[in-house]
Amino acid sequence: MNTYNNTIDKFNEHVMLTYGRFPLVAESGSGRTCVDENGKKYLDLGSGIGTNSLGYCDKKWADAVCAQVRAIQHTSNYYYTGIQADFAEKLCEITGYSKMFLGNSGAEANECAIKIARKYSFDKYGKGRHNIITLVNSFHGRTLTTLSATGQDSFHNYFFPFTEGFIYAEANNISDLKEKLDDTVCAVMIEYVQGEGGVNCLDKDFVDAVYELCSAKDVLVIADEVQTGAGRTGKFLAGQHYGKQADITTMAKGIGGGLPIGVCLTNEKCSTVLVPGTHGSTFGGNPVVCAGGLAVLERVTENGFLDSVAEKAEYIKTELEKSDEVESVTGLGLMIGIKLRTKNAGEVVKTALDKGLLLLTAKDKVRLLPPLTIEMKELEDGISLLKKILEE
Repeated sequence: MNTYNNTIDKFNEHVMLTYGRFPLVAESGSGRTCVDENGKKYLDLGSGIGTNSLGYCDKKWADAVCAQVRAIQHTSNYYYTGIQADFAEKLCEITGYSKMFLGNSGAEANECAIKIARKYSFDKYGKGRHNIITLVNSFHGRTLTTLSATGQDSFHNYFFPFTEGFIYAEANNISDLKEKLDDTVCAVMIEYVQGEGGVNCLDKDFVDAVYELCSAKDVLVIADEVQTGAGRTGKFLAGQHYGKQADITTMAKGIGGGLPIGVCLTNEKCSTVLVPGTHGSTFGGNPVVCAGGLAVLERVTENGFLDSVAEKAEYIKTELEKSDEVESVTGLGLMIGIKLRTKNAGEVVKTALDKGLLLLTAKDKVRLLPPLTIEMKELEDGISLLKKILEE
């Protein structure tokens, strides 16, 4: 029996087909290499959509997770755990934030941010000041509310009625933002780099305007750093490239190193908005997840680690721009979008899969989100293969 096809058939028979999956059955992984059921190896430049920030089964990360599993795997949030306290302390120390709420995903972190923004405004100004401005081409999650917050029409279908209270402004259009920032708005929610929207960075002038206009009106700034956070851009938070700290920042993906986590961080102004009974999460702050998260924090804050991320990013950009097929390279750090001149991004990803290279797409671009720990030799091999595919 072909076990490979058997696994895929078994999966498709019992699991909802909500993803367009590639025919790869991942069995194991080590470092930056994924191994399928047939023993074929793949160099991973997607890291689980930016989630396996330390690669596959990093030894210190895995040891920390396994040790926690053997100590205590879960307790309700009616009680405390030391590892959750250690993780929270370390993350506040790194980011300069006051408090956090722990959940399971980026969408859940963004839901929390939205609730904080609306309650902050309700507590201070009463009803009628609940609208949140997000940006065209943004992506904030797949729950009904975070889909509503997402500034892409293609997501606003089927699930009517969508959550009200979201206004979409054009990214990098200051006049459009000014026009829509009226007295009904309680927050502006941005991604410094729009990942699912095409790996496009916000202009510094626009970001400056967001903060200046919001400050004048006591409107909160929410930074969705689900994909950009935890060192992905060469800084711990992408906002550091802009010299900004939002009132609320959300994180997920890479901060867990491969385990489900969502974090909503707040400054002092917003730190007491949520009180007992106003929000919760059964698995939020799970001890095993926090152990993995703490291992990630310790690794990415090691001396020189983020400098190496920036160096690798510069290498990728320089090499790709040598290819005649590459029209442009966008993004920040190891969050890279590649706009092609003639080839279809999806077809490039399929060809790369056949050749043992795992890539992603974002809109019409090839997207790279390699593990932050990728070694230069691996990067050289991967980019060399990608260039060959582009030039075929």
